[in-house]
Formats: sequence, C-alpha cells, structure tokens
Amino acid sequence: MQKTLDQFAIGEQGIVVQVAGEGKIKRRLFDMGITPGAEILLRKRAPLGDPLEITVRSYELSLRITEAQCILMKVDNSTTASEGKE
Repeated sequence: MQKTLDQFAIGEQGIVVQVAGEGKIKRRLFDMGITPGAEILLRKRAPLGDPLEITVRSYELSLRITEAQCILMKVDNSTTASEGKE
C-alpha cells in the first residue's frame, strides 16, 4: 500500500518511494536524507498535528505537514497489522 507521510499514524513506518515537490522543497528534503529507499518511522505529532517528528537514517527530524505531503511512502501492511495486535 502507498500513502503520503502526512497520512501515517504514530508508530507507523515505511519506505520512501518518491519525493515530489518543487525546487527548494524537494532539494531540502533530499538534503535531510529523505530519498527513495530511505526508511521512515513517524514518532510523534504536535498537539495541533503540525509538525511531525520522524526518524530517518538514525536521526530525529521535524517536518511540516506540507513537506510530509510531498513524500510518497510504501507501507508493509503485515508490519502495521502485527503492531496493532501487541
């Protein structure tokens, strides 16, 4: 299943498939290590939902919702289903 990073639930993880966006936004995301193939875990959301705290390439990073909407992710359904059973 594929969805954008802003649609993730806390604790959900996936692999970056594509980084969309125009010029500066796309370049900024690439500079932060968000590239196709990178694994991302959504750690927290701010009380009003923006920003998001993620873990990518072994470091924590905060992203705005508008940036997270540019990141298309592949989610393994078996991983998220087993996490909900614990």
